[in-house]
Amino acid sequence: MLRALRSAAILAVVPLVYLGFTRGQWRPPDDGRVHISYWEKWTGFEGEAMRAVVEEFNRSQDRIHVELLTISQVDQKLLLATAGGVPPDVVGLWSSNLAAFADRQVLLPLDDRLREHGITRDHYIPAYWDLCEYQGRMYALPTTPASLALHWNRALFREAGLDPDRPPRTIEELDEYSARLTKRDERGRLLQMGFMPTEPGWWNYAWGYYFGGALWNGRDRVTAHSPENIRAFTWARSYSEQYGVGALQLFQSGFGSFSSPQNAFLSGKVAMVLQGVWMGNFIDRYAPHLEWSAAPFPYPAGDPELAEVAFVEADVIAIPVGARHPDEAFEFIRFVNSQRGMELLCMGQRKHSPLAEVSREFIETHPNPYIEVFIEVAKRERTFSAPKTPIWSEYASEMNAAFDEIWLGQRSADEALRRVNERMQRALDRWLESVARRRMEP
Repeated sequence: MLRALRSAAILAVVPLVYLGFTRGQWRPPDDGRVHISYWEKWTGFEGEAMRAVVEEFNRSQDRIHVELLTISQVDQKLLLATAGGVPPDVVGLWSSNLAAFADRQVLLPLDDRLREHGITRDHYIPAYWDLCEYQGRMYALPTTPASLALHWNRALFREAGLDPDRPPRTIEELDEYSARLTKRDERGRLLQMGFMPTEPGWWNYAWGYYFGGALWNGRDRVTAHSPENIRAFTWARSYSEQYGVGALQLFQSGFGSFSSPQNAFLSGKVAMVLQGVWMGNFIDRYAPHLEWSAAPFPYPAGDPELAEVAFVEADVIAIPVGARHPDEAFEFIRFVNSQRGMELLCMGQRKHSPLAEVSREFIETHPNPYIEVFIEVAKRERTFSAPKTPIWSEYASEMNAAFDEIWLGQRSADEALRRVNERMQRALDRWLESVARRRMEP
């Protein structure tokens, strides 16, 4: 009964959501074109970059017209709209959405259309194609990708007697450099840190990958409590043990917001940080005189094979189940994924392209001086991303909570990760059982 009431409530709300976000703002004119609606999450210069692509597509032919709508919380609103049978024709999501949305049958598989048009994995940096695949089927194609690299402040390196052209190559060197770059005042209060595993704190769950770990086996087993993950989180904990939890909390309280001149890295309070290709945008805007460089993140000295480990993620574009014009939607997706469309988009957002081939002009005129570093990192053999499991949202919260417990010294890495493993294995088992039941239903 409760499920029926929830379904009825969703179906009642969805038409209002759809009317409010599409029909209330746009009525397709009678101009002989097929008008398709495209929901996207970007605002600001990122939104303008995609708007330029949409306008270029609309000018390029006279059969299809794309209407771009900026939608906040686009993933949640897509679930509502699809449940009510009124989704957009095209939607921009995050790659981490795909597993749950595919299992919920929210997105159309693209495999047949990809084969028809000869679009294959070879056209892409493999990691970005793989982000769009789930259980052997393709549910999206990438738009703007990102890889992570170590950013460092060259001026602070020189002040500490370090070579600004020689970043740390191993985790052990990272720790050594960090100690040399750390400054305290006469009362022992931290003024500057070389590196902090908690800055910016967006990927606290992911440190295990840099030590050879993973968070699941890709099918049915959670692996949070692995020796590699325990080693990584113990390493992170060494920073709060060495410098003191209270001292670090006081130091961090002086950081400004990420997108401001008071950002910890931009203001020179933290000399090295793990950040994405987008960081160059914020440096240009808030700290244009900052001397900086970027290079692949270090690896444990005793495990040189882990030099190939790298974090990647991507925004993606997909067709919802129930779209009115799926063929025309795919035509637009093809254009976005052409070299012409993709370079226009990625240059506008100042990111690198997910395509295997890019023009020389794209590289030579790119505003990020280290754009080739991020491309090289994305091509590494051991890339990883948020696990493609439908329970990822809950799992990420559990991992971040465990990291906090470890960082604060409330639990050992062994205990905190064991507890996460037990809870998330139960959650994954429940999900897999529910999927099996749905598949057996007529």
